[in-house]
Amino acid sequence: MRRRRTIAVIAIAGAGLAALAGISWLVGLRLNLTPSYSLGLWRIGAMDRPAAAGDLVFVCPPDTPAFRLGRERGYLHRGLCPGSFSPLIKTVAAIEGQHVEVGASVSIDGRPLAHSQLHAADAQGRELAPFAGGIVPPAHLFLYSDYAGSYDSRYFGPIPSAGLLGRAHPVLTFDP
Repeated sequence: MRRRRTIAVIAIAGAGLAALAGISWLVGLRLNLTPSYSLGLWRIGAMDRPAAAGDLVFVCPPDTPAFRLGRERGYLHRGLCPGSFSPLIKTVAAIEGQHVEVGASVSIDGRPLAHSQLHAADAQGRELAPFAGGIVPPAHLFLYSDYAGSYDSRYFGPIPSAGLLGRAHPVLTFDP
């Protein structure tokens, strides 16, 4: 009798947690466990206009070799985006038509992007190939995080804006 009661309590608690997770997902809540931005609970907010430079956004990365390599190396987690990627939280640094120069750091339309130094290798010593630079193509975004170890457009280049999920709003976060 006691064992059945324990099993019933565990089952009910599990079902409650699953329901809470499902509801949280439906209302746009996401858990960020990467150090590119504050760890914790974030909300995806609707975009009522096209993305602009400076917007902090959630975006599904495209299923490309660069992102598959990023997942193999542990830069990205598994998630519900196409290709089984987790959404990224990044700042839009440049939009279509803007010119991105990549050298020791990044410049957008001739203006240096703060804290954008490139690294030749990741923390494990694995080579990081930089994006060659150029004009951001139509319907693409150049994404960035000033976190030193961020895997962003400095390395994978502009990505399609079709993957944009919405603006990123911190709900309950803390810095590592």
